[in-house]
Amino acid sequence: MNEQIIWIILRRLRTPFLILIVTFAVSIIGLVLIPGVDNNGNPYHMTFFDAFYFVTYMASTIGFGEAPYSFDYSQRIWVSFAIYFTVIGWFYGIGATVSLMQDEALKKALRRNAFRRQVKRLYDPFYIILGYNSITKSIIDRINGQNYRVVVLEKNEKRIDELIVENFYPNVPAFIGDATNQEMLKIAGIHHKNCAGVISLFENDMINSQIATICKILNKKLDVIVKAASPQQVKHFENMGLDHVKNPFDIISKRIFYGITAPHIWLLEMWMYGHILKLKKRDRFPKGRYIVYGYGRMGHAIIDGLKKAGVEYVKQEIDTQEYLSRKNTTIFGDDEDIQSLIDLDIKSSDCIIAATKDDLLNLTILNTAKQLNPDIFTIARENSLDDLNIFKAAKVNKIYVVEQILADVTYKYISRPLADLFITESRKKDEEWGEVIVNMLNNVTGMNPMYFETKLDDENAYALNIELNAGKNITLASLRRSREDRKNLLNIVFLLLKRGEEVYLMPDSHMNLQVGDELLIVSDAQNYEDFEYIINNIYELEYVLGYRA
Repeated sequence: MNEQIIWIILRRLRTPFLILIVTFAVSIIGLVLIPGVDNNGNPYHMTFFDAFYFVTYMASTIGFGEAPYSFDYSQRIWVSFAIYFTVIGWFYGIGATVSLMQDEALKKALRRNAFRRQVKRLYDPFYIILGYNSITKSIIDRINGQNYRVVVLEKNEKRIDELIVENFYPNVPAFIGDATNQEMLKIAGIHHKNCAGVISLFENDMINSQIATICKILNKKLDVIVKAASPQQVKHFENMGLDHVKNPFDIISKRIFYGITAPHIWLLEMWMYGHILKLKKRDRFPKGRYIVYGYGRMGHAIIDGLKKAGVEYVKQEIDTQEYLSRKNTTIFGDDEDIQSLIDLDIKSSDCIIAATKDDLLNLTILNTAKQLNPDIFTIARENSLDDLNIFKAAKVNKIYVVEQILADVTYKYISRPLADLFITESRKKDEEWGEVIVNMLNNVTGMNPMYFETKLDDENAYALNIELNAGKNITLASLRRSREDRKNLLNIVFLLLKRGEEVYLMPDSHMNLQVGDELLIVSDAQNYEDFEYIINNIYELEYVLGYRA
């Protein structure tokens, strides 16, 4: 119990305590001063202890008898008065106590104290997530209990109630608090030795900037994952020394750019997010004329990508609020709207991108466009996950869900860092390289391979570490041998090797391994299980290395 709770209790119960003390004191003094008669008829005066004892049990119940001797009439008159007198005090005290238990300040202090204790008891690395919404819920679903725990700060009480109802396991400590308040960040564990970082994905760049500044002041070593919605804000965060700035509009722009100019590089990135490793016809972005509807932050980012890709484009600015107030609807498709598409030469265009802030407006723009040009390629911005089924039913070619993208890239960085690194490094390569890698992976592991990450340490590669520490030269190629028959090879591909700050894409199979290397491996569940068994079992490892028959 901290000082704040003690202070609230003492302040609220001070008067009830004083009233109880006065009623007890008056009743006790009266019994001490009024003379009585003992069993032999001799006069006596009650001691303070006897009087205190009698008043104590009299206050809680009546009928235990008179002590230490039977009372005379004067004592009984006083006791009758004292009964009603102390009952008033007790009623007032009980009422004050009940009122105290309903006091919002006390309940908040108790919740804060419980939250502080929960955070202190976290023995696994954890992230502090600021704000609870569909984005952060998706992140919590995927990282909580999977090597990391989560602590949440949210100033909206209703959202905290929603989090509690979700009943996450392991339990997610959460508290109602302002994310820009330094004291709240301290209570949330920003100085805790197991705090891995802070995630701030608010829509408002100013709030994200304020939080990032506070976090860096409180803990310079902390990993801050922050959202930025403009190139200027990204630059600002990078100047602050933040390495993990997530701009969903820039991500969408890059995906469109690579979809047009390097579809196999695009495919490798999307495969990391669950897409099958095959470039289908509907996945190919057209290289003709583009129309961009909505020229806000996302529209600006898309135009930058289209310029870089060297395709023809035309933009149409549309303000959602102005459109709603002027037409009293966000449904696009009246005569004026149709004429605006005709003026943009919709019939000879190859792709239309609806990138406004309103999901219904985006959907109706694309529907109207397809009525005028049934073969046009459609791309939609979807702001909320709630409308995803509607967009899928409309058969939109590409749907970019801002919330989902933010959740996905944040999860990848936290729990799949090598996959996140592979995406960054592969973007530096050309389309020819991407096509070779995709074809190789298809030939070795099929069109729906899985990827795994491991680090060569005692926990994940016990047997291999023993051999490496003994000075043995072990190559990547030697670890591909099957434990069933070392003449055969496992269906695995070493996609990336990270050694300290050095990164090797498609590392040479004759490259010698070192303790602490991190590997991104493509395989299926069975082959990877065999690989794990080999690097952790000394006998299996010695067999594939040729040390034993």
